[in-house]
Amino acid sequence: MRRRSMARRLARLGVLGFFVLISIAGAEQVRKQIGPNKPSPDRADMRYGPHPRNVLDFWKATATDGHPGPRPVVVFFHGGGFIGGSKSSVPAWLVDRCLAAGISVASANYRLSSHAPYPAPMLDGALAIQFLRSRAAELGIDPNRIAGCGNSAGGGIALWTGMHEDLADPGSPDPVRRQSSRLACLGLVGAQTSYDPRFIKTLVGGRAHEHVALRPLFGVTSDAQADSPEVHRLYEEASPINYASADDPPMILFYSEPNAPVAADARVGLGIHHPRFGAALKARLDPLGVECRLRHGDDYRDREHPEQAMYADLVEFFREHLRP
Repeated sequence: MRRRSMARRLARLGVLGFFVLISIAGAEQVRKQIGPNKPSPDRADMRYGPHPRNVLDFWKATATDGHPGPRPVVVFFHGGGFIGGSKSSVPAWLVDRCLAAGISVASANYRLSSHAPYPAPMLDGALAIQFLRSRAAELGIDPNRIAGCGNSAGGGIALWTGMHEDLADPGSPDPVRRQSSRLACLGLVGAQTSYDPRFIKTLVGGRAHEHVALRPLFGVTSDAQADSPEVHRLYEEASPINYASADDPPMILFYSEPNAPVAADARVGLGIHHPRFGAALKARLDPLGVECRLRHGDDYRDREHPEQAMYADLVEFFREHLRP
């Protein structure tokens, strides 16, 4: 009964149920969802860019796989609809399981839409990757084994960075920006594969396309602006699905919202973590030969600890694709 109750609660909460309960939940409930207390990072508030939000925490792993030397790293970007959130929300179970597998972890803040609209959050995600690659020797990182990870908006940042063309600028005077932004693999929870309201309306239905985070992401303040050619171009550029190509990294995507049609009269924003986002991306990537695995909360419904089982699958995917 308790397991079924947990599954129903995760479905109601949507994908964030895998990571945190809504803000009205008690501290003990939150602790149970995100796991035990995280170990303190080895390096806290490392500055990777000029904005106050351009900071990350870093946990350094040691070899556990019989291959001493530089370690792979998973870079986590928090959710929050581009209007909130913090690097401190990286799940403890993710950190613990990665470290136990010999995988280092970084968790990054980035500019929110209140600081700067698209492409600022995505460019910050890429810059965090470039920064870590530039500090590979110092941090004991293998620059060829960097994975992107995140939930909701953070998953979108990781996905955009992983699918976008390399943002390295070989002619830049900044040694960080000369680094590659490419990723070896991606592990995402509740990621939107498109931020185009027109696409979302067709794909998901209901009123998901009216989610309160979408207009601020693009700096839109009026209906006329939202329907302008300039903003339509931004919608398309911000949508990872539009960058699908044969050289995209392997990825795994987790969803927990019900895999069912969204009613036309549903509340505004319901469906913004719908499994159809993942299915649409997989339909683009499969013909290109890019590995794209999909998992749903229902897959873990009968597990004693569904969130831990999900993290175990996520970290196993990283282990598989970050081998030397």
